[in-house]
Amino acid sequence: MIAKKIRVFGRVQGIFFRHSSKIKANELGIRGYAQNREDGSVEIFVQGEDEAIENFVAWARKGPDSAEVKDIKIETIESEKKFNDFYIL
Repeated sequence: MIAKKIRVFGRVQGIFFRHSSKIKANELGIRGYAQNREDGSVEIFVQGEDEAIENFVAWARKGPDSAEVKDIKIETIESEKKFNDFYIL
């Protein structure tokens, strides 16, 4: 199982990006969270199987139809905390 921290920049707040992230994560069996950041970005932390994470990252590069993703930053991290679900913070 891998973990990644994803920051998505652009028009990504106020357009259900976090809710759409939860739906996609649930489809893929991914756990973690999505939260708005003060700089207007969305931070997403994901844990799951490699293929599921890669599919989620591919989705996050575009996001929901209402989003305008300008940039995405991805960091592979080690996490001791194990999430049971995908949360919107």
